[in-house]
Amino acid sequence: MSNVTLWVVIAAAIAICLFLDFAVFGRRGITTRSAAIWSVAWLAIGLGFTVVIWAVDDSRRAAEYATGYVIERSLSLDNLFVFALIFAAMGITGDERLRLLALGIVGALVLRAGAIAGGAALLDLFHVTLYLFGALLIVTGIKLARREEVTIEPDKSFAVRALRKVYPAAGPTAAAIALIAATDVVFAIDSIPAIFAVTDDPLIVFAANAFALVGLRSLYVLLADLLQRFVYLDFGLAAILVFVGVKMMLTDVWKVPIWLSLIVIVVILGGAIVASHFAVKRGVRGHSIDEHGHGPEPPKAPVANRG
Repeated sequence: MSNVTLWVVIAAAIAICLFLDFAVFGRRGITTRSAAIWSVAWLAIGLGFTVVIWAVDDSRRAAEYATGYVIERSLSLDNLFVFALIFAAMGITGDERLRLLALGIVGALVLRAGAIAGGAALLDLFHVTLYLFGALLIVTGIKLARREEVTIEPDKSFAVRALRKVYPAAGPTAAAIALIAATDVVFAIDSIPAIFAVTDDPLIVFAANAFALVGLRSLYVLLADLLQRFVYLDFGLAAILVFVGVKMMLTDVWKVPIWLSLIVIVVILGGAIVASHFAVKRGVRGHSIDEHGHGPEPPKAPVANRG
């Protein structure tokens, strides 16, 4: 199948998924159970698209997509924590959060499409960009592992201050949209280079990013009350970023097989989740959010959150 046809298939699939997410999810009320069902369904669809790529293209690109999807979906978990902080800090509750998440997802797709196009162009022109991306991921991973607490202060945010200079009457909703858009740009700085370590095919990169973003609303509802249980999530995400960065740095020495990358990433993420489970049993607290949008007091074991 030609790239043009595959682009059409991916665009159509994403459009259908967004329609189902925005128009159907939550229409009959939202419960933890319904959010869990939707989240599992979106995960199955995202991973299931691997079979579609395999059927219409080849196994190599399918494996690249699957690995990229797992990376992007893993990194999206940290997005949800920051989004929760933004909503709490801005005093936004209920259905308004889901509406803003929908706008944030659409904005993220546009922003990331531009970032992917730019990243692909840089890699085509300058091979050294691969090493710069790798170094960026390693540094980001180390910083993520060392940070203990994050606090969202909307009035001090550059995005909100810039918005209010242009539109002084901007309310909490407009300010939250600005913060979410600015936050996604920050997250794209590490997530886009991370998937370029797996493939330099813009089509696969975009597909993995798009499917990772689809369904974030149901995942947000599911995890909003469970974030404090993921004590070591950020350590796992930091390890993934460092691993992918090292992989990029070694690209001219040894190309790490795609299957090995996928196994390492799944093991790291799974290990962080299992470690978090036992840590919570020991009384160690993770992410929690008060009414002012502040994170938890420093716990007994170090917790790293990205701001």
